[in-house]
Amino acid sequence: MSEKDEKDKEPGPRRDQPWLFRTYSGHSSAAASNALYRTNLARGQTGLSVAFDLPTQTGYDADHPLAQGEVGKVGVPIGHLGDMMRLFEGLPLARLNTSMTINATAPWLFALYIAAAEKQGAARAELSGTVQNDIVKEYLSRGTYIFPPGPSLKLAVDVIAFAYRQTPKWNPTNVCSYHLQEAGATPVQEVAFALATAIAILDGVKSSGQVPEREFAQVVGRISFFVNAGIRLVTEICKIRAFAELWDELCRTRWGIVEEKYRRFRYGVQVNSLGLTEQQPENNVYRILLEMLAVTLSKNARARAVQLPAWNEALGLPRPWDQQWSLRLQQIVAYETDLLEFGDIFDGSAVIAGKVAELKRAVGEELARIEALGGAVAAVEQSYMKRKLVESNSRRLAAIESGEQKVVGVNCFTETAASPLLAGADGGFLSPDGAAEQAQIESLRAWRALRQQSDVAAALATLTAAAGEDRNIMEPSIACAHAGVTTGEWAQALRQIYGEYRAPTGVGRASAAAGGTGLVAVRAAVERLSARLGRRLKMLVGKPGLDGHSNGAEQIAVRARDAGFEVVYEGIRLTPAQIANAALEEGVHVVGLSILSGSHVALVGDVVARLRSSGLANLPVVVGGIIPPGDAAALAEVGVARVYTPKDYDLNAIMADIVEVVDRSTREAA
Repeated sequence: MSEKDEKDKEPGPRRDQPWLFRTYSGHSSAAASNALYRTNLARGQTGLSVAFDLPTQTGYDADHPLAQGEVGKVGVPIGHLGDMMRLFEGLPLARLNTSMTINATAPWLFALYIAAAEKQGAARAELSGTVQNDIVKEYLSRGTYIFPPGPSLKLAVDVIAFAYRQTPKWNPTNVCSYHLQEAGATPVQEVAFALATAIAILDGVKSSGQVPEREFAQVVGRISFFVNAGIRLVTEICKIRAFAELWDELCRTRWGIVEEKYRRFRYGVQVNSLGLTEQQPENNVYRILLEMLAVTLSKNARARAVQLPAWNEALGLPRPWDQQWSLRLQQIVAYETDLLEFGDIFDGSAVIAGKVAELKRAVGEELARIEALGGAVAAVEQSYMKRKLVESNSRRLAAIESGEQKVVGVNCFTETAASPLLAGADGGFLSPDGAAEQAQIESLRAWRALRQQSDVAAALATLTAAAGEDRNIMEPSIACAHAGVTTGEWAQALRQIYGEYRAPTGVGRASAAAGGTGLVAVRAAVERLSARLGRRLKMLVGKPGLDGHSNGAEQIAVRARDAGFEVVYEGIRLTPAQIANAALEEGVHVVGLSILSGSHVALVGDVVARLRSSGLANLPVVVGGIIPPGDAAALAEVGVARVYTPKDYDLNAIMADIVEVVDRSTREAA
């Protein structure tokens, strides 16, 4: 055999195994989502990531008044064990790796998943996956909390204490910094707030007495994180490396974890959706790729699972093809490049080491401030972390407005040809099934009629007793799942024990970001109009429905306040009736509604109808959110004065427009 033939037989470089390929998906119904999961798995996805709708996330059945317009919009509705079994029909849970983005109702959805697996004949110990179960960030960003911080933390601890024994391959808490960055967190805030949350959770596990000291390291070893990766590539790489080093240090110094395997920074990632643009949306593909590289290039801090948004998520719900495009991006990086053939390419870089050290110092200082307040829960209750996020997000938006932070296609290089990706009849995204809500309600009522009511009552009584006696609620929750209890019934049983909670908005004490000369002009216009009206111009900012993504509403409230408006903002999760009543009682001049869940047509229409029935037919209503052109036209037909979408990034221009709307409406009403 020749020397050349011998060389040809030599194996190539050893390749690392790639991360789990996920897409975050779920919509309309369990059946529709099951079909989507089967399609994605057939196309090479290696792990599932389940998106639940807002009623499921906040503990309401589909026929509850607060669920109106929200069923199946941002995820799949799961009302009971039948829905969970349908969601995974034909998919062997013993062999899947499933991530579930669920927090306040995490014990319940985990219980339903276990019950569904048991119905398939799978043992609990075979199950692998992750349940997010991070309630702290819900008070700061997504808003899908139910109970006060103390009981919420107790429920998270229950899941952990149950899972490390019963489902040892399952990650029972996925401390989530992703949504912190979406809410405006800087890299330092993202890491510090997430580590503070992990401290609160693990200290809670220790103090609960549910885990023997000798087994505590095992619990620490099952804690995972869910991280965001933004567009600033080098900073994001350094952030992840700093995160990993800080976690290792924290495990050693705070909890005395000796074994290296239990100190590993285990994380999944969804890259940044905040920076995706409605303008020139085709550019989002490049943003997504660059953000993905931030969490895959550095071997020593590489993500264990990656899910990518689709290019069109600033427009609406991705179609299966859009999700496939994002999946193919992951596969090309993993299988066509040589990324997985090398060690960490950043080791030894003075630039990287310097930035990592800088981030670690700043994170340590921020963690010390949170510790001085009494920890993460106290920092939530005192509105410290929420206020800091509102302020940092204000600075980010002000930088985009001024052009200091350039966003291609938004505040620079705006000349463009029409995108052929948007030329189809569907406008480039998937419209939710309009019949899904009624179908889910009918299915839910049929489920209630067929179950054994005595079994339901007994299971709920056991659950309530466990909660009231401060016992672990996981086994009673699994029993509830098998008995046919619904999501709303499970949550209501715990509401009766723990009560409900409204988190601080962070708006009242947030310091203003510089608004530039544009803000000066708006203030002058507000003063002129206030003088003509004989009192201060007053705006109600409201979030109807269950959508807890309050970033936009908060920024509108802060900028309106800075422009001289008197602002009424009471936070998230208000009914249309509450908003209409507040408008009447507060005597406002304009109502601004913010909805990002896709339920804008139903909820805004309800608010407008209630305002009219209250004698406020002439009160202008403006709306902001991810609203397709067709829906914007429908809102205009019911009387909405203005619709603002993500392309309207100039807050001063929005404020000036609202002043003009109020000026015209008050003159016409005079």
